[in-house]
Amino acid sequence: MRKKRKGKLTQKIGTPPGTLIYTGDNKDVKPRIRVFEFDEESYKEKELSSLDDWDFSPDSGTVYWVDVVGLSDSEELFRKLRDLCGIHLLVLEDVLNVNHRPKAEYFDDYIFVILKMLTYADDNGVGVESEQVSLIWGSNYVVTFQEREGDVFEGIRDRIRNNKGIVRKEKACYLAYLLIDSVVDNYFAVLEKLGERVEEFEELVITDPSYEIVGNIHNLKRELIELRKSIWPLREVLGVLYKGDSDMIKPCAVYFRDVYDHTVEIIDIVETYREMASGLLDVFLSSLSNKMNEVMKVLTMIATIFIPLTFIAGIYGMNFKYMPELDWKWGYPLVLIVMVFISICMVLYFKRKRWF
Repeated sequence: MRKKRKGKLTQKIGTPPGTLIYTGDNKDVKPRIRVFEFDEESYKEKELSSLDDWDFSPDSGTVYWVDVVGLSDSEELFRKLRDLCGIHLLVLEDVLNVNHRPKAEYFDDYIFVILKMLTYADDNGVGVESEQVSLIWGSNYVVTFQEREGDVFEGIRDRIRNNKGIVRKEKACYLAYLLIDSVVDNYFAVLEKLGERVEEFEELVITDPSYEIVGNIHNLKRELIELRKSIWPLREVLGVLYKGDSDMIKPCAVYFRDVYDHTVEIIDIVETYREMASGLLDVFLSSLSNKMNEVMKVLTMIATIFIPLTFIAGIYGMNFKYMPELDWKWGYPLVLIVMVFISICMVLYFKRKRWF
């Protein structure tokens, strides 16, 4: 994985600024373009093969959402988007470089945001999966870029289609808010799954500590670190957005403040889970030590019980000629009775002392 990722990053070394090179894994996903055009009274949805077919009117009251899925072989698409909306070539380069940390940038006619969309795979999957989502929005349009099919935006599409809520009454910044809010809200679902794993590992390290669980704990810690890397910069991004002076953001500043508060809450949860995951290793070592102590205690008790029995057996195992007890008729059963009596007395003594 590291060598593969390194090769994808180093392929940009030495290229001129603005070179459009996709650095992700989804090379086989060709761009799919869907355009939602809506206002309070009307709505259109269509799938385009090229932005040449996009009837874009920057001065109209219509809001446009251009939903692009798939970044491979998208150079021509990006150049047309640059011509239509005046997007800087360096911004489009950042869209294709999917290893960016979340960020927000203000331009004269649009705002550019990068964030990480996190999903949790099923029980047979690999845990938390991350995908870069880029947003560009101007006065009456929003363009989103994703690497592959599958996202958390279907609820927003449903609102637009069925005119639910106020999305079709508001400006493009409200649509951008909904998209970012959906990504952030989905973090709670991911954290819920991770919380369940933390609780499961907590129970296992106490009831059944094994070295297999150590690897699972390390995987959990690694996922929490990746989650932290995606969320911490997002707080800075949302702080930049809701404090911005741009006319494209002012109408929705209060909404972005709400998403900022959610992000702070998510960061607190992530930090709590990280501390719990780190503590799980200490609990595991303590549980393993306690389990070993229990085993050693049982073995010590058994050895202690056999010490006097071994002593008696050793005495009568000596082959001296003049040992009166060897000639007794009841000597052998008497010695066995004495051994059993001593064993019972020692067991009762240990129980009284609560040693086991």
